[in-house]
Amino acid sequence: MKILIAGICGFVGSSIAHHILESKPGTKIIGIDNLLRSGSWNNKQSLVNKGVHIIHGDIRLQADLNEIGPISWIIDAAAVPSVTSGLEGAFTPHQVLQHNLFGTANLAELARQRGAGIVFLSTSRVYSITQMKDVEIQTLRDRYHAVVGDDTTRGLSQLGISERFSTESPISFYGASKLACEKILMEYAEAFEMPVHINRCGVLAGAGQFARPDQGIVPFWIHSWHSRSSLEYIGFDGRGLQVRDCLHPRDLAELVLLQIEKGSFAPHPVLNVSGGMNNSFSLRELSEWCYERLGSHTVESSPENRKYDVPWLVLDSSAAKRVWGWSPSISKKDIFSEVATFAENNPDWIALCS
Repeated sequence: MKILIAGICGFVGSSIAHHILESKPGTKIIGIDNLLRSGSWNNKQSLVNKGVHIIHGDIRLQADLNEIGPISWIIDAAAVPSVTSGLEGAFTPHQVLQHNLFGTANLAELARQRGAGIVFLSTSRVYSITQMKDVEIQTLRDRYHAVVGDDTTRGLSQLGISERFSTESPISFYGASKLACEKILMEYAEAFEMPVHINRCGVLAGAGQFARPDQGIVPFWIHSWHSRSSLEYIGFDGRGLQVRDCLHPRDLAELVLLQIEKGSFAPHPVLNVSGGMNNSFSLRELSEWCYERLGSHTVESSPENRKYDVPWLVLDSSAAKRVWGWSPSISKKDIFSEVATFAENNPDWIALCS
C-alpha cells in the first residue's frame, strides 16, 4: 500500500505518518508540503530518516501533483487551520479558499485519476456559530456547562454536539472552506464510487505541536506558562470559563488506519472525532493544572468577545464508536503532561514556531 499525506510536515500530518510507519512497517508513504508554516521544517528530517519521500510542493498547483505515481490512499491534512484565518493574520479570505478548498479539490481529482480513496481531516468549526451561541450555558465552578434538554433532534446531548448539529452560516471562512470540501468529496464519492472518509476533528494537542494560540491552544498555554510569557483570558467576562475538548493525534491516527484498512465507502462517511466530555476542559482548569505542574503565573483578563469565539464546544463522537469501535484512549491529563515535558525540554519552542 502506498499512501500520500498532504501537509505531512504539519503537526497532525507528521504524527499520522509516524504512527502508520510504527503500526504498519513496510507501508510506503509519500508526503507533500509547501513548508509555509513556521516550524514545519522541524518535522521533515525525522520522516525522511524513516524512508518517507517528501515533495516540497503545493497542492494548489496541479503541476506539483503530476509527478505523484500510483497511490492507494490520500490523507488530506493540509490546511490553513485557524478559525480566524481570513479575518486577521497573514491570509485573506481568498487565500484561505485557495489553500483549503482548491487544494482539496485538486487532491480529489488526483484520487479519481489514481483510483485512490481519501481520508479528509475536517473540523468542529463547520458547526454554526449562531446555533452554538444559542445553547443555554450555566457556570459551574471553573467552567461553563451546556444545559441540555430531552430533545436531541438538534444534535445536542449530554455527550456534546453530534453530526446532526446545524452547519448554517456563520461558521467562519475556515469553517466554510472545510464544509465546502466535505461537499465536494461526497460528490466525488457518489459519482465515482470513491472511498471517502471525513473526520470532523476537535482540538488536537500533543508534544511538538506548533505553539500558536490560533492553531494549538493547549501547547500555546502550557509553553507560555512554562516560559512565563503573557497569557490572557479573552472574552466571556475574561474569566477563562470557555470549554473545548482535546484529542491526541495518535488516537486520530488509529481511526485513520481503521478507515484505510476497511477501504470501502463508509455507511457513515462524516464523523466527529474528538476527545469528548471526558477530555473537555476550560482555560481556567488548564491554568489550575499548569499551576500544579509548573508553578505560579499571572493570567490577564480581557472581557471583550472576539468574532467566531464560542463559550462551549464539545463534540459527541459516539457515531465513530458505533461505526468503527473507536474511542479516544489518551486522557487530557496525559496530553497536558506530554506537552509540559516537551516544554521543559524545549524552552525555545514558541520562538521557533512564531
